[in-house]
Amino acid sequence: MVVKRVITGILIALVVGLVIWFGEPVFTILTSLVAAIAAFEYYRIVKSEHIQPLTYFGIVFSVLLVLNANCPPNITLITFPLILVLATIIPLIWMIFRHNKDNSFINWSWTFTGIIYTGLLLSFYISIRAMDQGMGWVFLVLSCTALCDVFAYFVGSAIGKHALASSVSPGKTWEGSAGGLAASIIFAVILSVCLRLPLNYWQMIIAGIIIGVISQLGDLVESLLKRNMKAKDAGNLLPGHGGILDRIDSHLLIAPVAYFLIVLANSQGWLSR
Repeated sequence: MVVKRVITGILIALVVGLVIWFGEPVFTILTSLVAAIAAFEYYRIVKSEHIQPLTYFGIVFSVLLVLNANCPPNITLITFPLILVLATIIPLIWMIFRHNKDNSFINWSWTFTGIIYTGLLLSFYISIRAMDQGMGWVFLVLSCTALCDVFAYFVGSAIGKHALASSVSPGKTWEGSAGGLAASIIFAVILSVCLRLPLNYWQMIIAGIIIGVISQLGDLVESLLKRNMKAKDAGNLLPGHGGILDRIDSHLLIAPVAYFLIVLANSQGWLSR
């Protein structure tokens, strides 16, 4: 399992690295594909005898949110709220004509939540890539998030003794979390220097802390979802890693946080050296 996990992780890193380097439209196409698969896995997790989300509606609107993020700002001012309104209204109307009307609003809620969770949150990577030095910012956030997850896993497996959140994910430990956080900080400094991002050393350290903390919370959020739905993994598409949603869970929360922090830092002039 460890060998499969390492090999799969290396292949993912190579593919993602090349896609980030190539930029648009390849980056948006891959992100849209990831959003579609993640949405499918999400709805498969939540689907049960009492919950019947509108899977295909959810997938379509998740992808639309990702594609929309690549539009010019003057266009997205109209299309973004339009997509959200349509994602709200169309499933509601569909519920009226659905044969099984039990738990209609619960089903609608799960459908809409999946759109936001897998589509909207992931779309912020498109917005980050479109920024000045966007390639560097995406490399920083994606790499530190992934390395935090890797080091948390191996440190936790090696010396982990104290449960981090046993009611959510029994396998995660404080030792593993500390190892992941340390890796995030160290690599944030290294990558910021190598990528020539406009951060001083204190800002690099703060960036590593934020990425390390938020990404681990994102992992716990998906663990909570799977625990509530009594699912072990979101899928089996990635050997040693489970499904796509299992692989990107940490990235979903950090993407919007990173985007707004970069925007704030730029607007305040904090990034100029």
